[in-house]
Amino acid sequence: MPRLVLDTSIIVSALRSKTGASNAILRLIAARALTPLATPALFLEYEEVLKRPEQRLAHGLGLNEIDQFLSALASACEPVETRFQWRPQLSDPDDEMVLEAALNGRADAIVTHNIKDFKIAPERFRLRVLTPRDLLKERRS
Repeated sequence: MPRLVLDTSIIVSALRSKTGASNAILRLIAARALTPLATPALFLEYEEVLKRPEQRLAHGLGLNEIDQFLSALASACEPVETRFQWRPQLSDPDDEMVLEAALNGRADAIVTHNIKDFKIAPERFRLRVLTPRDLLKERRS
């Protein structure tokens, strides 16, 4: 079962569109076909972003619904302890959390909508970086 770190952009997109590739990734996670990895810091970022007023307006979920979603996601996640920090590697400090979760958790890939933000990962760390659509295409092959 592929072990993945989801960038926050995937979580946000998944809740905004039930028909998009990001939501399909969450459905695969719910079916236990994919294993998401997360550090506590990364998971707290998911929560903070999803609870922003502008995000709540966009996805239409109330605070209790967000908490229920996060609880279900947490139960599917494999926790990762950050034993080694790789900072600084990327231009965005929030992306550093994603990279560290992937490296410390020995992920198969990072899944993101922002491939360019992780452009050093494949060469420097031999870590795959995929869009949700690319991941779904691979799974169909």
